[in-house]
Amino acid sequence: MDAVFCKPSMANKTDPKEIRLENFFPKTVLVVGGGGREHAIVDALSRSPQVGKIYCAPGNAGIGLLAENVPLKDTDVEGLKAFAEEHQVDLTVVGPEAALAVGIVDAFREAGLRIFGHTKAATAIESSKEFAKVLMEKYGVPTAAYRSFDNYEEALAYVSSRPFPAVLKYDGLAAGKGVVIAQDLAEATKALADMLQDHTFGQGRVVVEDFLTGPEFSFLCFVDGSRVYPMPLSQDHKRAFDGDKGPNTGGMGAYTGLPFITEEDRQFAYQEIMCKTAAAMVAEGKPLSGVLYGGLMKTPQGIKVIEFNARFGDPETEVVLPLLESDIYTLFDSVATGVQAPDPIWRRNVTLGVVLASKGYPGSYQKGFAITGYDQVDGTVFHMGTKFRDGQLETAGGRVMMVVSEGPTIAEAREKVYAEIRKIQCDNLFYRNDIAHCAFE
Repeated sequence: MDAVFCKPSMANKTDPKEIRLENFFPKTVLVVGGGGREHAIVDALSRSPQVGKIYCAPGNAGIGLLAENVPLKDTDVEGLKAFAEEHQVDLTVVGPEAALAVGIVDAFREAGLRIFGHTKAATAIESSKEFAKVLMEKYGVPTAAYRSFDNYEEALAYVSSRPFPAVLKYDGLAAGKGVVIAQDLAEATKALADMLQDHTFGQGRVVVEDFLTGPEFSFLCFVDGSRVYPMPLSQDHKRAFDGDKGPNTGGMGAYTGLPFITEEDRQFAYQEIMCKTAAAMVAEGKPLSGVLYGGLMKTPQGIKVIEFNARFGDPETEVVLPLLESDIYTLFDSVATGVQAPDPIWRRNVTLGVVLASKGYPGSYQKGFAITGYDQVDGTVFHMGTKFRDGQLETAGGRVMMVVSEGPTIAEAREKVYAEIRKIQCDNLFYRNDIAHCAFE
């Protein structure tokens, strides 16, 4: 599926005469963030023949094996800008939504620094659920019907008058915790009170959506204005335990090669959702210039949008980027500068990744447990929450690491990844044993 102005193209190749002399000199790159997603980005950049030095702020233990970690928070815009200027960074790549939402791209561009990521205005597609819903309604992008509220009593009256489950979304960034699927009135009452009375996530509105059914999947695309470059489809697993049981997490695993999505489905999602949304953002004066993440659902009435994110997803990035054969620096740089990129080339294999998390996650958990055997894994290990202490790798977060394997089929990738995980030893880790179960049902 080629990508140029939302239409298939046969003329999306780089003209050799356009190769600039500067491309023959190693580039210095700064990656902003410090999780598994950023480890996957750094890993992909490390394979680029154009890239020399990689910095990552703040990075993590695994990233530190490929790049130089920088002790700066991802939202420290002034500190990051000063670092990029001082170290003559050629390109900055932004991972987390928090950095985008505080305007890092705007600040870097004003300083004449090249950066991959959306402006603060464009990031509203993720940072404001209401903005995204209004945009989709205006431009005919398929999604669930909704209403928005800033008054607790009015919201509760509306939810009480409708069938359950009810989908309640805080209109803002909430670190993945601002969505509640209320099964009954008691659950809805508590969620609305949290969001509109107690302001658990801050002062904001609530979007109430119709509940949709069907398998969910993720569609990530590089987007430069109206140019949309698709990545392989993936599906992640949010629930903590096997059988999709337990509390929601940041993601316990993911895989590519979805058997329940047809090529017709993929084309529809690309043209009618991803491309149409990119064009809508241009029309609204908020063009995208980074990654657009479509959280989609295949409902009985067709594919619809559950949510949009303005950046790489996590853990989807960890299973998608390992399949990229193209030079990712060229893609990042082209989007950052508004130059048409060559169509990305992806291997036809599939990948499957399993997250190892601290016991107790996503609730309270302990840190500082020794991890061994990770360096014996025949596959890719992306670090999420780790640190070295006196040369010993230890747990340092809720989601600790993700093991990814590749193969010609989901079954083969799955068999391999679980065999490799058994090499990792730690007294305080757990993982799901059924990642990609949807592919076998």
